[in-house]
Amino acid sequence: MSATQQIAEAFTTARAAGRAIDAYPGTPPATLAEAYAIQAAAIARWSEAVAGWKVARVNPAFAAQFPEERLIGPAFARNVHRVAQGGTAQCPVFEGGLAAVEAEVVIVVAADSPAGKSDWTAESVIPLVKSMHIGVEVASSPLATLNDIGPGAVISDFGNNWGVVVGPEIANWRELETIAVETFIDGRSVGTGKVAIQPGPLGALAFTLNKRAQQGQTLKAGDVISTGMITGVHDIRIGQQSRHVFGGVGEVQVQITKATATGA
Repeated sequence: MSATQQIAEAFTTARAAGRAIDAYPGTPPATLAEAYAIQAAAIARWSEAVAGWKVARVNPAFAAQFPEERLIGPAFARNVHRVAQGGTAQCPVFEGGLAAVEAEVVIVVAADSPAGKSDWTAESVIPLVKSMHIGVEVASSPLATLNDIGPGAVISDFGNNWGVVVGPEIANWRELETIAVETFIDGRSVGTGKVAIQPGPLGALAFTLNKRAQQGQTLKAGDVISTGMITGVHDIRIGQQSRHVFGGVGEVQVQITKATATGA
């Protein structure tokens, strides 16, 4: 078995069992090509359908080694949670691993993207937006130190994603320039921020379309795209609850539960 397959096997086996691991299972990928090769191998080993993608910024400290502004990772069908205004999503994380919540804008894709097109921009993607929602990414990995190792490690382990919460729709997103957001954990404010619709969520969708095209793939109608953190990456523990308030739009709540064996 190749090193790529060994790493993919270690992460997917741990995720399927709902358990943590103590160290990166091999040598962390040193390039984007290596990282996405492991990700692809892990997706191939997973029995669930990909229902969307998470997007995150590449830390500037790693920009020379991983020269893309963003990275992507798969979101699987059972980890996409849809909640109405006032509702609470029940989201699992790996006990002993990494667990965090991130307030994000989530885009639902309107139609299958055309094969081979890889020159999308924040303006040209607008027809592919079926709807835009307030939401949350639940970041969780069996490896507690995944983010510390760097973007290559994050990409290799499903982009560190274990949940996308799709909240109420932002019906007037075309008329908005920015949305102010605040995140609370167990009632305590842990971060504030502001998202700019054009370079932020629409730019993240454009990046995802271009990246998937470079990988010889497309986005599908109904895919959800979690477009990047707004108030920060907030560590959270099993049993805690987060609340994410999007000014003038609404709020989303997440109850953190313990991941169990999925058999996937």
